[in-house]
Amino acid sequence: MLEKLADRIRRAREGVVLTGAGISAESGVPTFRGKEGLWGKFKPEELATMEAFMANPKIVWEWYNWRRELMGKVKPNSGHYALAELGEWFEQYTVVTQNVDGLHRAAGSPRVLELHGNIYRNKCSECNHLTPDDLEIDPTHIPTCTRCGGKIRPDVVWFGELLPEGTIEEAFAVSERADIFFSVGTSALVHPAASLPVIARQHGAVLVEINPEETPLTEFADYSFRARSGELLPELIGLLRRKGGC
Repeated sequence: MLEKLADRIRRAREGVVLTGAGISAESGVPTFRGKEGLWGKFKPEELATMEAFMANPKIVWEWYNWRRELMGKVKPNSGHYALAELGEWFEQYTVVTQNVDGLHRAAGSPRVLELHGNIYRNKCSECNHLTPDDLEIDPTHIPTCTRCGGKIRPDVVWFGELLPEGTIEEAFAVSERADIFFSVGTSALVHPAASLPVIARQHGAVLVEINPEETPLTEFADYSFRARSGELLPELIGLLRRKGGC
């Protein structure tokens, strides 16, 4: 199956990849659920909301600074690097991710659509104006927006918020054009991201699923691999290299 997939990739023009928590888990990115210690008594749903931020921005920023510190120690894994290299075999190539850890960019993927934002970026809580990436946040003195004076918050999608309109629209657009669509490390349960592979399949794309467990996509996939992305994707890249060209 992998050799047949490699042949299909070499004949394709546009490729799209959707990734979920599974590929980040292979790098050791923590889920931040059920942890012991200071933050163990909180659920993400209690902190990752605008209501929580407005009520107590200090504690929300303390939590995000703690998360950033932990996630800053995590590195891309072989699956991230393989996806970055996979783009060499397509004229057009996009990685769409539900993850906020920035690992696809760190691995070198040139075009990444971050549906849920990026935990290392900041924006205004009022006008959404982005602030410099190197801005450090002191939870006791949260900086304000230079444009409107609103408090600065993490540039991630919180519970109850819509995905960035332009980003999700572009994700649907590339999915409709895709010749091959890869669903990697995602349960295919969270919408609207879960709709992307369905849309791609309806528009004629070859659908490839890489996930250790079966998902709702499995029965519709042209190629479905019960495997970890960090193991299977480098093998796929090896096949493509041996066949030559890119």
